[in-house]
Amino acid sequence: MITRSTKLRYTLLSSPKISRQYTRALHSSLPFPPIPQPTPFVPDSTTFLTLIGRQLSKHAPKITTWDSLFSLTSTQLRELGVEPARSRRYLLWWRDKFRRGEYGIGGDLQDVVAGVAEMRVKEVPVGEMVKKVVVNTPLGVEEPAQGKVVQGFHVRGAGTIVGSYIQPVKGSGGSVARLKVQEGLWEVRRGHKVHGGERRRKNVLSRIAARERGTLK
Repeated sequence: MITRSTKLRYTLLSSPKISRQYTRALHSSLPFPPIPQPTPFVPDSTTFLTLIGRQLSKHAPKITTWDSLFSLTSTQLRELGVEPARSRRYLLWWRDKFRRGEYGIGGDLQDVVAGVAEMRVKEVPVGEMVKKVVVNTPLGVEEPAQGKVVQGFHVRGAGTIVGSYIQPVKGSGGSVARLKVQEGLWEVRRGHKVHGGERRRKNVLSRIAARERGTLK
């Protein structure tokens, strides 16, 4: 049986204004997500902002610590001057990805010196065969005892390392390459609106058609 109090409670919760208030209260009561550990390739907040691009590195003087990078709210970022809103959303999106261990290129590299990681071709046994893989090795070590296989790179031909943003080491024949932290290395490019975007597309297309018919005043 539906009582009067039940109806009143449903009315309150279904009200957009009340729902927003309850939503904000719920968000404020939720525990804050844990702050992830920095990695050798991403050791500080400045490097993180540099890698994700979209000119967010200009805000590095405002976000000076790793903890603040992963604890500032959208409102606090706005108060610090991180504008426009899409830049804040983009930063928060990358922040959540990093928390989940979803890095951009080079994010899993372990041997890194001053933002530079070196990779070499290494032969590893796979059953009765030998496979050439790309491993991250200490900088300048020609014959490392071991190295971690890295994602996003592969070997082409006899032994040339292939991948985005890598720089072959001179005289190595392509078997040794380096990846360096640089602006926008992880940047996800923004798309561009076609015919005004989804919200305005119908209106824009009708105006284009009218103009072609010569009926637009």
